[in-house]
Amino acid sequence: MGSLMRWLRTVNRNMALLIMVLPGAVWFLLFCYLPMPGVILAFKNYRFSRDGFLASIIQSEWVGFKNFEYLFKTEDAYIIVRNTVLYNAVFIVLGTALSVFVAILIHEIANKKLAKIYQTGMFLPHFLSWVIVSYFVFSFLSVDKGVLNQLLRYFGADPVYWYSETKYWPFILVIVYLWKSVGYGSVIYLAAIVGIDKSYYEAAMIDGANKWQQICRITVPMIMPVIIIMFILAIGGIFRADFGLFYQVPRDTGALYPVTNVIDTFVYRGLKVTGDIGMSTAAGLYQAVVGFVLVITTNFIVRKINKEQALF
Repeated sequence: MGSLMRWLRTVNRNMALLIMVLPGAVWFLLFCYLPMPGVILAFKNYRFSRDGFLASIIQSEWVGFKNFEYLFKTEDAYIIVRNTVLYNAVFIVLGTALSVFVAILIHEIANKKLAKIYQTGMFLPHFLSWVIVSYFVFSFLSVDKGVLNQLLRYFGADPVYWYSETKYWPFILVIVYLWKSVGYGSVIYLAAIVGIDKSYYEAAMIDGANKWQQICRITVPMIMPVIIIMFILAIGGIFRADFGLFYQVPRDTGALYPVTNVIDTFVYRGLKVTGDIGMSTAAGLYQAVVGFVLVITTNFIVRKINKEQALF
């Protein structure tokens, strides 16, 4: 009885915070936890039944790990895994570094109204859909009317067939991703920087530290726990690719598949052709399990190095 009363007092004391997290908790419950039993489709040859969805799951044939073979035995298995992991590794490293850099720059702007304008301008691309971004990119890379080819013609050079040349696209995709995501990522680090006690900077200025020394000795070390937590969470999604980036921006051009085909686009194309729901579920389960293992492993390593900076 005493433990129940203590629990009720704790709930009453934190009621405002619990109400704030309630919408997010309900969303996770409905869209993340309730559908979890559906992973059984990864081990079945799903066939639709007129008796309904649940009956279809029950009546479908159990095939074990056969659905996973589609990912690992295909000729493109190495390419899609390589592209997914390498692109995400570059996104994590460059995205984190640039987000921190932009957050520090915005924080150091003396005119706060101007800083908010810059922040809003960098934050805006996050809200654009990849379909719109793909048309922006096409306006630059189009063979006939693209801005870049117009400039090349102006200087007497031959136009480049961007959508046929694979060598350019690793750079194009990285640039487009950073342009769209860095502004959003910087918001988290900017919030962490704003929360640093000003007395640290005042003491550093009294000791004669310049602005660069303050950033290196105070700002970066103070936000390092946030950087590490965001890094750990990003590692968990290293086997998940941004579908819109790799499907919409290259315009699903077959000639670019060697450098733009990732697990998500590969599964989508396979689902369109074969309609195999079991295979797509197996791919999603594979990505989730690998991501979970990577988060646990990364957090374990961080915990061994510095226990206070670990996620859990």
